[in-house]
This record gives sequence, structure tokens and C-alpha cells, in this order.
Amino acid sequence: MVTINDIELLSPAGDMECFNSALDFGANAIYLAGKQFGMRAGASNFDMDNLKIAVNKAHQNGAKVYVTCNTLPRSNEIELLPEFLQNAQNIGVDAFIIADLGVMNLAGKYAPNVERHISTQTGVVNYETANVLYNMGASRVVLAREMTFDDIREIRAKIPKDMEIEVFVHGSMCVSFSGRCLISSYMTGRDANRGDCAQPCRWKYHLFEQNREGQYFPVEEDSDGTFLYNSRDLCMIEHIPELVESGITSLKIEGRAKSAYYTAVTTNAYRHAINDYFADKENYSLKPWIRQELDKVSHREYNTGFFFGGEPGQVVNNGGYIREYDVVAVCEEIDCEIMENINGLTKVVQRNRFFKGDEVDILTPSGIPFLTTVKNIYNIYGQEVEVANHAMEELYINTDADIPVKSIIRKKR
Repeated sequence: MVTINDIELLSPAGDMECFNSALDFGANAIYLAGKQFGMRAGASNFDMDNLKIAVNKAHQNGAKVYVTCNTLPRSNEIELLPEFLQNAQNIGVDAFIIADLGVMNLAGKYAPNVERHISTQTGVVNYETANVLYNMGASRVVLAREMTFDDIREIRAKIPKDMEIEVFVHGSMCVSFSGRCLISSYMTGRDANRGDCAQPCRWKYHLFEQNREGQYFPVEEDSDGTFLYNSRDLCMIEHIPELVESGITSLKIEGRAKSAYYTAVTTNAYRHAINDYFADKENYSLKPWIRQELDKVSHREYNTGFFFGGEPGQVVNNGGYIREYDVVAVCEEIDCEIMENINGLTKVVQRNRFFKGDEVDILTPSGIPFLTTVKNIYNIYGQEVEVANHAMEELYINTDADIPVKSIIRKKR
């Protein structure tokens, strides 16, 4: 019988702020990259000093850290791997996420105490490949995203019981099989398979006829052009029972290039959904507020990917994200001494503009959001202001409900 201890919620971190969000909002494990060999070159990522801090903090809180080594390194980079792998092992990382067989071999040689997880970039879609990788030393396989529940259940039944299965359950989806895309490399010189994708699949495209310079023709009849490769975003929050009971060990959220806010919201939603399911399996149903939370982060149209068969399809009428909420501030302190003459104040750091009288949506460390009204705003000199108008400014706000420390303050557009 599957218990909550058998299911891991795995969250992304592109920097320390994202890492803290994942930890604060309930991740069992966090995946991130060092300064080399990770598939998200655009993220800040972690040098060895910050990686050590992250690992120590995670372990103190009962969480794990997985380091991505999932690029396809060229021969001139191979000589850099042993030192990187040894340093990561010395720091205490729990696993490497690996796509390349040569890297897997080196990890076993130079960091034998670190588990090896096989990246989705490897494109594993059958039990025979999973078994070969297990015999080579892999403890977990991150299945290709193109798998159905039936496929997953069959693989689970035909691999060793102690080999774990990880799948993506939320986030952006690549238009190419298992992320093996060359469009970015062709068009911009930025290699997607080395962590530097420019995402040209999200760009707008028209037809251009050689003898009609300056005239652009839409591929379909739409004045805004068309979006040929633009995948929908994956969202499996409404299918926690199927995920848990199919034999999956780790539920993975995509997004190492995304914000700490995204990490907080998605981690929190899946954490509550998983907890609720195990609290009462027979009577479980997804609470509406949990599903609504995922509409409060920037996203493309949601779908369930390949889990139920068929193709997830593309968003053909636009290339942008759906953005309905802005983070306006984050909470740092409550009842600050500098403003001791005014009761019930919360110290915040401004992120986007908001006004006195605004209704704001609070995501608290407990994870259950609530609405409140900003009754007053004060600057650090104790002067009342009508609008928070300066990025990263420290302010004090008075509201009609207490705002816990580490809360994220949002406003609907």
C-alpha cells in the first residue's frame, strides 16, 4: 500500500530565493544546477559555496538536493567533470540527474556515494531500457514526458522494486520529443541541449515570399500570425490519485528558470493536494482553492500532457503567457519597533506597484491563501503614502488581517 512517505514532491530552484521558496512551501526534494553541466544556463544557478549552504539547509529540514548534470558535454568538457562530481559529493548532494552515459560512468567512478537519476532528456519509454540503466547503477529514471499512465504502470511492473520512477506533473512542455530540439541552435546559435534554449518555438511566424519583399503572410487566417510550435503547459493537479497509484515515486514540477513566486505557488498547491489525498483517500476531492492557485502564476493554457493518450496540442492563437496576478510585496517582519507608535504593522519589500485601499491576496507559509485590504502604507520614515511606487522599497502596511512572516502579497490585475 502506497503511503505519503513513498511519494516525493520535487521542486525546481534556479537560485537561492527559489530554493527557499521550495523548502518553505513543502518540497521533499529540490533539483538545481551548479555553474556547469545544467540544462538551464539562463538561471543564476549555484556555485559550490551556495550549493553547500543549500544542501545543509535542505538536510536540516529533512529534504534532499539533486544536482542536474544533464547537458550533453563535448569532449573538451569531460576533463572538468571529475572535480565537479567530487566536489558535489563532498558537499553532500543526494543525487545527480544525468542524461549522458559517459557522465553516468564518471559519476559512478568519482562520486560513488551519490545516487544517479536518469534525466528525461535520455528519452526512456520502455522497461528494457530502464532495466539496462538500473544494471549500470541508476537508482531512478525520469521517464520521457510522452508516456501514458498505461505505459508507466507497465514499466513499474517490469523493473526492480527499488528502482524509482519520476515524472513531470507541472510546467512548460518542450515541443520536441524529450526536449531533443535543434530549432534554437539553428536559428540563434544557442544550443538547447547544452542548457541555452532561446525558445524560438514560442515566437510568432509568418510565410515570406521571395519576390514580395516586406510582405508577410500568415500561415492561417489570423491577423496576428500563427504560433507553429507553441506547446501548452502541463498541469496534473486534478489527477493526484492516478499519479500516486500508478507506481510513480517522485512528482516533479518544471521551472528552474522561473521565479521564486512560481516555485512557491506550484509547490504549495501540489503539497496540499498530496496531503489531502493521503488524509482521506476514499473521500478525496481537490479543493477548489488549490486549483485556483495555479491560475495565479504566469502560465500558458493548461493540459494533461500525454498521460491519458493523444497529443497535448499547441496554442496557435498566441505566444504569450496568461498573467492574471502580480506579486506586489513580500512580508519580512511584523509589529516593527521603528513604527511602534502604530499597531498591527507588517514590514514588506515592494515588488510591484500597489495602492492604499487595494484588496490583496496573501499566500502564507501555511499555504492557505486569504484576502485582505491595505488600509495604510508608510515609508521607513513613518510618513504615510498613497502608493507603493518604488521597486524593492521597504514599507510598512496596515491591513485588516494579520500577515505572517514569509507571506507573498499578490494583487489581481
